[in-house]
Amino acid sequence: MCSYNPKIDLVFRKLFGSEENVDLLLSFLNAILEKEMKLERLEIKNPYNFATYVTGKTSILDIKAVDEQGIWYDIEMQIAEQGFYGKRALYYWGKVYTDQVEKAESFAKLKKTIGIHLLDFNYFQDERYLRRVVLKDFDSNQIYFELDYEELYFIEMSKFQKGYQELKTVLDRWLVFMNKAYELNRNNLPVELRQEQEISKAVEKLEIMHFTEQERELYEAERKFRMNHQEETRTAEEKGIIKGEKRASRKIAQEMLHKGIQLELIAEVTGLTLEELVNMK
Repeated sequence: MCSYNPKIDLVFRKLFGSEENVDLLLSFLNAILEKEMKLERLEIKNPYNFATYVTGKTSILDIKAVDEQGIWYDIEMQIAEQGFYGKRALYYWGKVYTDQVEKAESFAKLKKTIGIHLLDFNYFQDERYLRRVVLKDFDSNQIYFELDYEELYFIEMSKFQKGYQELKTVLDRWLVFMNKAYELNRNNLPVELRQEQEISKAVEKLEIMHFTEQERELYEAERKFRMNHQEETRTAEEKGIIKGEKRASRKIAQEMLHKGIQLELIAEVTGLTLEELVNMK
């Protein structure tokens, strides 16, 4: 069985953001983009490294990559509900886009930037689990080549409810992997998933993934937060409360503060603001 949940930020980055697993990220991106011309190569610009991850010296972005055509990608995993996630997605896109050139360099060097956002909560109102957002002319619905430098993809994983018999696309299979990794076994993988070599490899990687003691502690903190958040959300919905209390988030944050984990990373995990964390500290 898979030992770790690929939706947990630390596992997601280690699985898809490691240079040795770039083929997994390539397969996942091709499944999402569904372009006629498949991506052939990817270079991960911020490969996973626990030392920089835990101290906050790495980028705030989850995974940043560039393909053979110079197109940039920002891939984000978000499990905690964020009321203003749309603004956050735009901020991440803008950071990758503008960081491509240094001060005083030519705007001609800017390349198209695509944001991929994997959400483990319902953000949009309809039942679609995948949506693509681009810049268009308001009146004609036309996409201009001169302005076609932004694409945002949002995948709401909790809305994906297909069973194994209903899987038709590579993306379907990857989303089943993300949602059901805890029950998958490389020696008894459903035939619908076995046909994708990269998914078979992802399952194997999760089964044998090695964590240091520090990585395991941080993983357990993130997993605990996720479980508490889900329970609070369920309880709040049962009581008709719009927003649950932050008690569980604060408890997890306190544990992470005691371990000396960097404030920005705690904010990312718990959803608390930096101001709240400074006051707690």
